[in-house]
Amino acid sequence: MVKFSKELEAQLIPEWKEAFVNYWQLKKQVKKIKLARKPKPPQQVANSINTSSEFGFSIFDPIRSYFSSARSSSSTTAEIIKVRRKMMAGSDHEVYQTDLVHLFSEEDEVKAFFEKLDGELNKVNQFYMAKEKEFMQRGDILNKQLDILMDLKRILSENRRRVKSSSNNSSVSGGVFSRSWSSSPRSSDFSGELTGGETPKSEQSETEEVIAALEKNGVSFVNSNTRTKMNNNKPKMALRVDIPATTPTRTITAVTSMLWEDLINNPKKGESGGGGGDHINRKKIQCAEKMIRSAFVELYRGLGLLKTYSSLNMVAFTKILKKFDKVANQQASPSYLREVKKSHFISSDKAVRLMDEVECIFTKHFANNDRKKTMKFLRPQQQKESHMVTFFVGLFTGCFVSLFSVYAILAHLSGIFSPTTGRSYVETVYPVFSVFALLSLHLFMYGCNLFMWKATRINHNFIFEFQPSNSLKYRDSFLICTTFMTSVVGAMVIHLLLRAAGFSPSQVDAIPGVLILIFIALLICPFDILYRPTRYYFLRIMRNIACSPLYKVLLVDIFMADQLTSQIPLLRHMESTACYFIAGTFKTHRYETCNSGKLYRDLVYLISFLPYYWRAMQCLRRYIEESDVNQLANMGKYVSAMLAAGARLTYAKKENHLWFAIVLVTSAFATIYQLYWDFVKDWGLLNPKSKNKWLRDDLILKNKSIYYMSIGLNVVLRVAWVETVMGFRFKMVESRMLDFFLASLEVIRRGHWNFYRLENEHVSNVGKCKAVKPVTVPFRDADSD
Repeated sequence: MVKFSKELEAQLIPEWKEAFVNYWQLKKQVKKIKLARKPKPPQQVANSINTSSEFGFSIFDPIRSYFSSARSSSSTTAEIIKVRRKMMAGSDHEVYQTDLVHLFSEEDEVKAFFEKLDGELNKVNQFYMAKEKEFMQRGDILNKQLDILMDLKRILSENRRRVKSSSNNSSVSGGVFSRSWSSSPRSSDFSGELTGGETPKSEQSETEEVIAALEKNGVSFVNSNTRTKMNNNKPKMALRVDIPATTPTRTITAVTSMLWEDLINNPKKGESGGGGGDHINRKKIQCAEKMIRSAFVELYRGLGLLKTYSSLNMVAFTKILKKFDKVANQQASPSYLREVKKSHFISSDKAVRLMDEVECIFTKHFANNDRKKTMKFLRPQQQKESHMVTFFVGLFTGCFVSLFSVYAILAHLSGIFSPTTGRSYVETVYPVFSVFALLSLHLFMYGCNLFMWKATRINHNFIFEFQPSNSLKYRDSFLICTTFMTSVVGAMVIHLLLRAAGFSPSQVDAIPGVLILIFIALLICPFDILYRPTRYYFLRIMRNIACSPLYKVLLVDIFMADQLTSQIPLLRHMESTACYFIAGTFKTHRYETCNSGKLYRDLVYLISFLPYYWRAMQCLRRYIEESDVNQLANMGKYVSAMLAAGARLTYAKKENHLWFAIVLVTSAFATIYQLYWDFVKDWGLLNPKSKNKWLRDDLILKNKSIYYMSIGLNVVLRVAWVETVMGFRFKMVESRMLDFFLASLEVIRRGHWNFYRLENEHVSNVGKCKAVKPVTVPFRDADSD
């Protein structure tokens, strides 16, 4: 049977851990009571008997024993504690205080236990009330947002109907409203005004009804204090629709509109023609609808977490009071549990009623009255972990080890790494297989990250905003990695066997290219097989990174771009591979075609700069949106890394004292900059005022020495660039092997960095009790700007 403490640890909400009942501390208090109730040693009992016998026996001893036994028997039925409620000084919150009615032999320990229990009950109650109030306010806001959305959709549908009915009159082709949209850097404005000099009374009354409905939901009217005020018989209303500039189109539109408003200071008043303007309006209303739908989903999720919080704490109070009754040999739990059940976090049903309301609203407005569809959105089912995945991980691991052993033997026998015959293999096949090897190593490190995040209860799905139903598990990552490497090593063995069999080199060397095409086809495969949600999500992230800063920057984009900064050797190998196959050098084996070309040499700089450039653009985008100076400092880190990378590439071509000094200065500065940012900003360590010396106050791992060793390891792996300026001379094969080894060390460093980066993010969320995503609502009063 699983102990409740472990069950609580497994089920509690990690971000709200500090707000839960401290069950472990209460268990320690109960243990103190148990130790105080232990019988005295025989020597102490004998001494006490001797002490009492010095005063002799009394004739009243039988009477005393009778009344003491009667009092002890009645104490089991009478209340031994009294729980009182009182108002907290300076606030409206009630607090609980327990008084001991019955005298205990170990009164100090019992009193300390109930004081601690009262403190935990008050903490749980106050946290529940605060979160309940927050969710209720969010629910009220979303209800108003939904009312505005329904009114606007009704206006659009009426316009389309009128356009069809009055197609013969071009002057009213735009319907009752002719709308124009203007965007600010992060939002879009919906401003509409009535058209036509003379409006029929029926249409005017209907318009006034719509305006009244919008005013009721907080929509204001430009240049009007009341609903009836008109400007040339046209009431103007301004409703701001906050559609975040998450895509390049919205970003460019927002920037150009902002510049236009700044230059002209007179936004466009309308669109000529009704078709195009109406289409744009529908698009923006659809975006607003998606935002409101996502907000309802997140609200429902938060209410579900609050419900779990209530039930787990109730079970914790029940369990700890039963332990106390057992140890103290008293019946205190019924009295205390009655008060617990009357407390707000148990008696309040506001969260449950709001959950039912959200289900009804979602079913009606977002699921076409299909409850099954509603539940798919609100309660997505997580995939069950299959033992077949574990089986195949073991199978492919064994296949990889066997095939790699065969490859090592064949490579030794054929002498492909010898100085005389190794150049052909290293120049043609090595870059391709290095790409797959580094990618597989990164997948393996990511699988290790997923395993450690799960073991330490770091909620990476919430941090990365993944869907738990289709997010990658650590077993899945290991399966992809082992399948990848088994296929690659199998292709390498086949390549060697065909070379030994005397096949044409131009035919044999096409095998790596075929392997690349197969994996690209699997990556973009449209069928729902082989982790399609993960594959497509990965492609979307890569698109967002490549188009920085046009897309809105999320943490998962930042995380993935940081991975790319550690895979610059992989990108350069991809460049070599592309040149090798596109230029057709695998047929002629003329290696200088790619290595000595001016375009190829220039592309080396571009590829080495690109990951740092993308990260710098992400920092710039976040600075523009958040006005956080730290983002500019972070951008400076990547600019310094670009300068250091460019200096090292130039030094490799022009080995002189000037460039050697430039490399030392730029690389040392960039390394110190990166180490500071790693430890202080990304990991949150090196805090001199922390209770954990030079670490941080909240640590996930219990062994502090692991953090100190990780700091040292990160420093060592960060300075691996020193090898490039040491002037060691290696042959072609040894040089390529050393480059691959250093690239592998950087991938390992990045995987090691990933764990502490997300640990720091998780600790920050725990400190803020942030278990639900903050969502932005689309509609707000334009006057609020």
